[in-house]
Amino acid sequence: MTDLHRFQSFDGVSIGYRTLGEGWPTLMLHGFLASAEANWFLPGIAAAVAAAGRRVIAPDLRGHGRSDAPTDPAAWPRDVLAMDQEALAAHLHLSDYDLVGYSLGARTAMRMAVRGARPRKLVLAGMGERGLMAAGARAAMFEDAVRHGDAAQDPRAGRRVQAMMAAGGLKPDAMLGVLASFAATSADEIAAIDVPSLVVAGQRDDDNGSAEALAAMMADARGVRVPGDHLSAVMEPALAEAIVGFLEPAQ
Repeated sequence: MTDLHRFQSFDGVSIGYRTLGEGWPTLMLHGFLASAEANWFLPGIAAAVAAAGRRVIAPDLRGHGRSDAPTDPAAWPRDVLAMDQEALAAHLHLSDYDLVGYSLGARTAMRMAVRGARPRKLVLAGMGERGLMAAGARAAMFEDAVRHGDAAQDPRAGRRVQAMMAAGGLKPDAMLGVLASFAATSADEIAAIDVPSLVVAGQRDDDNGSAEALAAMMADARGVRVPGDHLSAVMEPALAEAIVGFLEPAQ
């Protein structure tokens, strides 16, 4: 059964997280405009990971889901999402664990690793080298869509982003805070991450660059493709299979 929890992060912001299963701790971070429910629980990925003898720990990132969504720009310093996960790990007294992220969650996982986190294994899903090394045109597209909706430079993207925010009950100012907190990761920093890693993305997902290129930059990583694009890959059973297959055995 899924358990719901809350804790106070380093600056007092309340972060909600869900746990499922028993065993090796596996911290799972969802993507932008999504939630732990949308990326991990509804597609069955959390259940598959738990069934492999693991304790899933799946927070809603600051601004998303059941977590607080502050709109004060001061609540969105550089690397704040990584800082929240560091606070969660400390709250749960996690020392040995595996770390899994999708899209924004993968970016956050990489920032945690750059900042000193040492998971036993690392999964970066829905991510390529471009999404880590620079905010670039994709972040600019999201900012434009959040701010302007139908009047965005790309009206289709504007409508899609506005619909996702409405469905998730997301505050535009909080989503702009997420984007403002982005910290670029250099090629040297990526190369220094030497934990065993899986970089996995949909066959039609190069939204954040190439999964294979990112894996090649890392010391101990392999790139894998599954069916789908950036939005649909989380619903593919192959993604759950790839993640579980890489993480096993649990200890």
